[in-house]
Amino acid sequence: MAEKNPPKPQEKPQERRGGWLSRFAPGVRKIVSRRDTPDNLWVKDPDSGEMLYRPDLEASLWVTPSGRHMRIDAPTRLRATFDDGAWETIDTPDVPEDPLKFSDGKPYKDRLAAARKASGRKDAMAIGFGELDGTPAVVIVQDFTFMGGSLGMAAGEAFIAAARAAIERGVPLVCFTAAGGARMQEGALSRMQMARTTQAIQELKAAQLPFVVVLTDPTTGGVTASYAMLGDVHLAEPGALIGFAGPRVIEATIREKLPPGFQRAEYLQEKGMVDKVVPRAELPETLGRILSMLMGGKRRAA
Repeated sequence: MAEKNPPKPQEKPQERRGGWLSRFAPGVRKIVSRRDTPDNLWVKDPDSGEMLYRPDLEASLWVTPSGRHMRIDAPTRLRATFDDGAWETIDTPDVPEDPLKFSDGKPYKDRLAAARKASGRKDAMAIGFGELDGTPAVVIVQDFTFMGGSLGMAAGEAFIAAARAAIERGVPLVCFTAAGGARMQEGALSRMQMARTTQAIQELKAAQLPFVVVLTDPTTGGVTASYAMLGDVHLAEPGALIGFAGPRVIEATIREKLPPGFQRAEYLQEKGMVDKVVPRAELPETLGRILSMLMGGKRRAA
């Protein structure tokens, strides 16, 4: 007769999972355990979709293997431009903030505060003095990361300060442009900077000092309609969008399809609007050579 409650077989102790690494001491496991990958270690190529290793991209001055010249901020631009990455910072003037008490759903003061926190800058312009391939020059850089590099009172005052610093030192002025246009939150005050920066260029011409413009992606709107097109020499980075209104606006206005590459640096060089398209890595040497030639004869600006 079978027993009513037969004894249960003895259960084996459950093995601890985790593979061979679990057999090591906790301290050792901690040393060789997987670490979290930083969020910004890889950057997506906007053309090919390929993931690019950020340190490699930084070493190539943010030029992708496909040749795309990605946008860079002002400190990166200044380091890449001046000899040995060394320059003297020239302070940009302070201007009244939010003179129109403007709000487009968010107060302009709040937008400025957010842009300053994100970029670590006062506004869109940065100025430096140093040498470009051995030639002293003042360089002003428009930073697209600050509210799209928009031209406002602060940017206008910075440009004037850069021009006067060049005159005071007796050296050329180089301007790297990058902007979506004038800053709408400052209304007519931002448009006035087009005339004021043009006057500053006239002061450079009167001092017989060269003004060289490097057009980067994108250069549009009121910036293109003023100082971006008033240089003695116009260089551009490959693939840079350069124009007043954007291509979609133009197509919608004229109701015609624009030619391939319209408003890109290479197309504009073909049409005579840009003197030379220069890869980013070659810009310091090219600028140094041009400035040296212009300054050697103390050439009067055209």
